[in-house]
Amino acid sequence: MISSMHARTALSRRTSLAQIGLGALLAFVALVAFASGAWALDRGADGWFHTGDGVRVKKVVFVNFDVYSIGHDMKDLPPSKSKQAVIDMDTDKRLTWRMLRDVEHEKIQNALSDAFAMNGYADASKIGPFVGAFSGDLKKGAVVTIQYGSASKAVSVTVQGGGTASVPGADFMRAVWSIWFAKIDQPALGDALIKNL
Repeated sequence: MISSMHARTALSRRTSLAQIGLGALLAFVALVAFASGAWALDRGADGWFHTGDGVRVKKVVFVNFDVYSIGHDMKDLPPSKSKQAVIDMDTDKRLTWRMLRDVEHEKIQNALSDAFAMNGYADASKIGPFVGAFSGDLKKGAVVTIQYGSASKAVSVTVQGGGTASVPGADFMRAVWSIWFAKIDQPALGDALIKNL
């Protein structure tokens, strides 16, 4: 009788342990599935990964003005979810702005020149042509496309209502991407541009 009770107790313990083990395994599998789904980003039909969107805000005294909406795309994903990894990665990538208000081209040129300086980039032979593409006032709804080609190692910029430029160098690409992903007076914008990673 006692040995039969011991046998039943031992069997009950083994069954409980097996159930706990199975429960833990199922929980782990569910966690892995959730995590991989949460971090997975599908390539779009155009072949690009859309990493995020944001709005560039300019603060004047106590008032914030929305200047442009901006999106970021990459042909390949960086090895880690970080703004520095996005800056450093030598792959095709692009930034697309849509103006949310009219802005004089001199203000955009000055803002870009200041942003290069803030990030420690001073090669005037490359900054000049890039900033020079902003040759006309930007109207609300105008689109600006900044794209880096990994094969050509060049950054091209196309400004609706302005001009175009192509500037060589992976160093220049890192300087341009630093404007939004490194030192900026609106750090949350860089975070928004990688939120989908």
